[in-house]
Amino acid sequence: MTNESFKSGFVSIIGRPNVGKSTFLNRVIGQKIAIMSDKPQTTRNKVQGVLTTGTSQTIFIDTPGIHKPKHKLGDFMMKVAQNTLKEVDLVLFMINAEEGYGKGDEFIIEKLGQTSTPVFLIVNKIDKIHPDQLLLLIDEYRTRYPFKEIVPISALEGNNVETLLAQIEAYLPEGPQFYPSDQVTDHPERFIISELIREKVLHLTREEVPHSIAVAIESIKGQENGSVHVAATIVVERDSQKGIVIGKKGALLKEVGKRARADIEALLGSRVYLELWVKVQKDWRNKMSQLRDFGFKEDEY
Repeated sequence: MTNESFKSGFVSIIGRPNVGKSTFLNRVIGQKIAIMSDKPQTTRNKVQGVLTTGTSQTIFIDTPGIHKPKHKLGDFMMKVAQNTLKEVDLVLFMINAEEGYGKGDEFIIEKLGQTSTPVFLIVNKIDKIHPDQLLLLIDEYRTRYPFKEIVPISALEGNNVETLLAQIEAYLPEGPQFYPSDQVTDHPERFIISELIREKVLHLTREEVPHSIAVAIESIKGQENGSVHVAATIVVERDSQKGIVIGKKGALLKEVGKRARADIEALLGSRVYLELWVKVQKDWRNKMSQLRDFGFKEDEY
């Protein structure tokens, strides 16, 4: 983005079952978001919804549910969830106003105490209770955790949702736009394709380009002849890096495309036409540990 004040960030929504997380997301994004994949995403953050405005892009991610683990897999998933909470810019802890405080909330609050990430308390379904009950409920939660903001909403009715979105934006850091403006959710293959392209750039540039490059998939479109057209942008931090990635007379970028295309064709099982661009994003922030979904791995830094 050319707008220096553009903000972007990752927001995790957590809470017990039936608190209204899906209803909230569908309200915010403006359409029902289908579940993209039921395959395990063990160490990946799952992008559930992307909200882009003229001034910001908020990427809502899902985490493995925070609950008391009953087995080793549960222990592992809990660690993933806790790591995710540390890596996002903001956590929305959503509760159901009708249910009130419970043991599940107690466990979540205990885990929130282990992260320094700002946490909002979102009291959902306020249309179901009396205002006096709401005040008592807020007082109870306020004594248990230092929430940065407490926002009562009705995701179903839309009450106070715009106010919440404004408060979320206020907490986001300045940063680039990660997804195209018209994209409202992710496709699992986008992550894999971006990773394949990024891998080829790193292999061909070695130490000349830092690992903090990003690959944004602009579009994946099936063609009438059965082939697939993929358009992607490689984001770098400086003009000098752009020159390195493109190479003399475009030779290096062409080789990146050739190698990546072969892998993408194997992945999709179709002939692929791959278009690559290189873009300098001078405002790129060094928060790569938060961006595992874009192909970054913590152990590389």
